Amino acid sequence: MNKYVLFIMLSATSLNLLSQEKAAARIDSVFSAITRTDEPGGAVLVAIGDKVIFSKGYGIEDINTKKPVSINSIFNTGSVSKTFVSNAILILEQRKQLSLDDPLSTYFPDFKNKAIAEKVKIRHLLSHVSGLPDNRQVDKDPVFYLTADDAQNFAPIQQTDTLVFEPGERYQYSNPAFNGLALIIEKIIGGKWQDFVRKEIFAKAGMTESDITDGAHPETGVTHAYVKVKRKFKELDYGEEPTFCAAGNGGIWCSVNDLHRYFLALNKPAFLDQEIIRKSMEVKTFTNWSPDKAPANGFSWFNTKTINGLKRIGHTGSQGGFRADYEMVPEKNLMVCMLFNTPYPVTKLMTAIEKILVEEKIL
Repeated sequence: MNKYVLFIMLSATSLNLLSQEKAAARIDSVFSAITRTDEPGGAVLVAIGDKVIFSKGYGIEDINTKKPVSINSIFNTGSVSKTFVSNAILILEQRKQLSLDDPLSTYFPDFKNKAIAEKVKIRHLLSHVSGLPDNRQVDKDPVFYLTADDAQNFAPIQQTDTLVFEPGERYQYSNPAFNGLALIIEKIIGGKWQDFVRKEIFAKAGMTESDITDGAHPETGVTHAYVKVKRKFKELDYGEEPTFCAAGNGGIWCSVNDLHRYFLALNKPAFLDQEIIRKSMEVKTFTNWSPDKAPANGFSWFNTKTINGLKRIGHTGSQGGFRADYEMVPEKNLMVCMLFNTPYPVTKLMTAIEKILVEEKIL
């Protein structure tokens, strides 16, 4: 190799490393400024491919034990969970055990309104365009919903007589849709959807620091979530937050380390054909779409833009006191994830991280 070319390559590598080190120090400053070592906090990880350029924990996992948060701390990811349920459905589709055009009537023969059950397809649930109402009476019966599982959360939806809109006509975010999808997985495999995800996704992705809500489980080995009320932290997770047990829409628990492994598994790919993964992240369109604003989501994944206009694919999460944000920028092979056990403004913080990455010429 020409010595001049080699010199240029080594110089570029050195500049990249220096840029990454500066970005890491600046990101750390952002989170150090807003967290306290003796309060609930969170963990952050930024990676380019398999190289982690920043990862750190802030605050404590539990106000009783005072255990510090680390990059191995396990948080509830909230609605980031939906991407795992979606992938599980797609694994079954790849194996030809279901079709995305299967109507709900195939899996829920007791649906009160048979016409609705015929109209709504699996693909509608995956893209939040089913038109099914969220008619759960959570406010009227919060005690019941403290322990209500996926089946109990989806049961009221099966009793609906009307749709909010025709399937595919427009978007309306739906948690019960993913409770229904979890139940479809169980009806096909004849077992718990949690076990299916552990075997077919966690194990194949090497996600050894992840778990899934199943009743009160997991009770140990995970962070607890809190909200501040009158200057004091009050626990807000299992046992305090209604619908927390509805695992299909928000039951995945991960560390930031494991979410990086998830990113690598999606790119490898480890548990689905690459083309299926790629298409699952693409924006889904429907012939009867009515709003002027174009749709922005795929099968659970949301398509947005970084502050400098690059395509960003990801999902946020909010459940009890937990907050999460998991974002990928395919063009840069970049992943940013944040997990918190008290409500921090993840969207604002993602913008702050992106600003640093743009200024350091990483993004």
